[in-house]
Formats: sequence, structure tokens, C-alpha cells
Amino acid sequence: METTFCYESRNSSCLKTIYPMSIRISLYVILGTTVTLTVFGNLLVIVSIAHFKQLHTPTNYLTLSLAVSDLLLGIMVMIPTTIRCVETCWYLGDIFCKISMSSDVLLCTASIVNLSFISIDRYYAVCQPLLYPQKITVHTAGIMILVSWSISAIVGFGMIFLKLNIMGIEEIYYNNVACEGGCFLFQSRLSSSISSLLSFYLPGVILLSIYLKIYLVAQKQVSKLQNPSSVTSGKVALKSQRKATKTLAIIMGFFLSCKTPFFCCNIIGPYISYSIPPWLIEVLLWVGHINSTVNPFIYAFFYSWFRKAFQIILSGRIFKSDISNTKLFIE
Repeated sequence: METTFCYESRNSSCLKTIYPMSIRISLYVILGTTVTLTVFGNLLVIVSIAHFKQLHTPTNYLTLSLAVSDLLLGIMVMIPTTIRCVETCWYLGDIFCKISMSSDVLLCTASIVNLSFISIDRYYAVCQPLLYPQKITVHTAGIMILVSWSISAIVGFGMIFLKLNIMGIEEIYYNNVACEGGCFLFQSRLSSSISSLLSFYLPGVILLSIYLKIYLVAQKQVSKLQNPSSVTSGKVALKSQRKATKTLAIIMGFFLSCKTPFFCCNIIGPYISYSIPPWLIEVLLWVGHINSTVNPFIYAFFYSWFRKAFQIILSGRIFKSDISNTKLFIE
């Protein structure tokens, strides 16, 4: 590997690592495939929920919001990050660098806040089923989605464009870190602590607490499924709700597994003089992004109606008239 500068004519240029062509091609193929699967998979989820009327439920609208955040992550963050990872320099300008970093923070925050609201939806569905139709409506889901994206936009764009991430360490950043051709999120101790708390740890604790409560209630309901005197329709509905809860719990668990390593490094880094190797941060960042790639496959694996919707879309039958009224499952 050869080391040079991103901009040979500028004294403030970042260092550039030139990988052998075989490694560059391999990275482009691997990361490009990941980006393609992320965009294509989440687009299928979005089209399925938006097009088929039977999927127009509060839970699925929240799932739609989650898929939108994953799709935008693939387009606005993963594509430029792929180029930066392989070329080891940022050639897309300072403004787009800020937009990309802000979008990364925004979309990660939106994902976990959406998951938090989905957990609330599941709580009422499993723990208080009689109140669920009154408490969780399409209007309620709309408010949840609006709150999710508003909070995320404030955290993401506010931190980067107001330069809150380097508040108090401006001299260190501009004299020792910033260089032409670089695009990475550098944070002070206060910034990394507050942003990590708001974007990950606090919503994560809420998620785990709610799902623990749901799990305990669901365990008590298992006996009802085994009771021969139970009403059949009630047993079917209970099974359906438990399956939906299990699927979303898997999505939540996978999200936390992918994101936790990065956020641990993100909050620890400033306290250990930023000694964590940049390549490790990059790897953990991509591990976190993989979550957005896998989510659509979790839906397809667990939900037969999503698989049917995917088949209709991919076969082109979606363009037929009245296909939106297709029964994807028996209610």
C-alpha cells in the first residue's frame, strides 16, 4: 500500500492510502452489494406497505418509517461512505460532508426512536389488547413518526451545522485534526456523551424495559393458548400478536447488537485521547450500517404476507388494476 496526499497542491491535505487494485475492486464489490441490498430491500418494504391496503395499520406505518430511515441511510450515507472508504479521501466537498455526517446521526437516531415507538405499539397490543384500538390509531402513529423525525433532525443537523460536536475543542480540532480531503465525525467528551445518550443509550434502555415487560406478560398468556376452552378466534389473534412482537423484538435485538460496539467506542474515544484506531471505528460503523441491510430480510423471513407482497411487486403484477386490494393474509 502506498501513502500520498489527497491534494498534492495543498499543505493542509489529509494523507491518502492507495490500496492495490485487487483490494479496491473487492471493497467496491462487497460494499456496493451491501448498499444495493439495503436500498432495494427497504424499497420493497416501503412499496409493500404503501401500496397494499391490508397493510395500512398503525404498526406497519411505524415499520414504514423505519424502512424509510434505512433506505435513506443506504442512499445518503452508505454510498458516499463506500467511496471514502476505498479512496481513503473525501472528494465531495465540505457541505456534502456535513450533510452526510448529519444524515448519519439523524437516521441512526430516527431508527432507534422509531423502534421505541414500535415497542410502545407492541406493549398495548400484547399487554392491554382491549385498549389497543383506542390508544394506537393511525393518527397516533402519525404523531409518533413526526416526533421521531423531528427529534432526529434536531440532534443530527443541529450538532453538525452548529458545530456543537467540537465546542470547547475548536483549537485542537483545527490545529491537529482537520485537513483537506477528510470527512469524519470528531466529538468532544461532552458532545459524544450527550449525543450517544440521546441517540442510542436512553432509547435503548426504554426499548429493553418495554420488551422485558412484554415478554413477562406474553409468558403468562401462553397458558391461554393451551387452554382448550379458549375461544378459537382469540387464540388466533393472540398468536398473531405474539408473532409480530417476536419479529419486532428480533429486529430490535439485531439493531442493538449492531450499534452497541460503535456507540461504546464513540463515547469512550474522547476519554482515552482518541486512541481507538480509525480503521476499527470504520469497521464498527459498517457493522452498524449492516442492520439497515438485514431488516427487510427479517420481515420476509417471518411474515408470509410480506413475502407475498414482494412476489407481486417483483413479478410486475403490482401494475394491475385493483391489485392493492389483494388479500395478503386472512384477518
